[in-house]
Amino acid sequence: MRILFIILIAMMICGCADEEVAQEKIAYVKTQRADENINSDENIYSGVVKGRYETNLAFQVGGQILSRNVDVGNFVKAGDILMTINPRDVIQQTNQSEAQVSSAKAQLDLAASNLNRYRELFKEGAIAASVLDQYQTSYDSALAAYENSIAVAAQSQNTLGYTNLTADFDGVISAVYVESGQIISAGQTAATLIQIDELEVAADIPENKISEIEINQPVKIKFWANDENVEGFIREIAPIADSSSRTFAIKISIPNVPEKIQLGMTASVFILSKSKENSLKKLPLSAIYQTGEETKIWIVEDGKVHLKKIDVKNYDGNEILVSGLNSNDVVVTAGVHKLREGQQVKIDETN
Repeated sequence: MRILFIILIAMMICGCADEEVAQEKIAYVKTQRADENINSDENIYSGVVKGRYETNLAFQVGGQILSRNVDVGNFVKAGDILMTINPRDVIQQTNQSEAQVSSAKAQLDLAASNLNRYRELFKEGAIAASVLDQYQTSYDSALAAYENSIAVAAQSQNTLGYTNLTADFDGVISAVYVESGQIISAGQTAATLIQIDELEVAADIPENKISEIEINQPVKIKFWANDENVEGFIREIAPIADSSSRTFAIKISIPNVPEKIQLGMTASVFILSKSKENSLKKLPLSAIYQTGEETKIWIVEDGKVHLKKIDVKNYDGNEILVSGLNSNDVVVTAGVHKLREGQQVKIDETN
């Protein structure tokens, strides 16, 4: 019995030891996804939401503003009357032009009557051909004057319609520059209308980075107000830098604009450089596992660690830029010399 008891005790001790060994094989590790620090913040720019089509509205005639029907921020539809100019002077000009038409018509009728009468006299040989030519010239001049007066009258009639400033399309009023009672000249900007069905983001790019972007290059946009993330592409790049900031203005189209996005919102624009350096990932120096002449890192896959070869491109203090990683690789960043190939690990969520 004593021997059997000793054997049972020994088996229990061995079982506990095996359990402890099994537990020791699972290690807690601190990790970082490879795409958490792509390059640096140098490729992140501040942008603002704007309408792709912004129109400065102006009257085609001058005069005193009789009424202003909109304020900044108002939504309007195509054809809505935004402002009106006192039409008194335009109506007077229209009446004057119509009177000129009547006068020119009377002169034309008289010239036509004289021409017909002298044609009959010429057939009878009562007058010379030179006299008939004079009356033909008078008729032609009267006809030209009549046609000109009709054109002037039509222009005056059109001008009467110009006393109303209307919206060319559905949109929002972003600026108003005049007030009721103010006298403005033809062509003076009265308001700015933005078409809201197509929004874009405007950003400024430093001159040392402008060579790294191109038309139709995809970008990522994150809006500060509601944390929305969307895809876009560069639609336009200014050919000349701003004289004061020395930056180049770019415009980014947004094919699918979220409903919550509004004009004037601020956004972060993430532009991936065209250069080769964009394939580099930034890791802490503690993630490196050196084996001979090869530089490797531990990555976690299905709860186990595996070595992966990388190339170190640059050192920056306690960080390094490396190539050879995929964006979704989970990299061990601490305790790398205590791990072994295929070892089971758990990710420390507190890191």
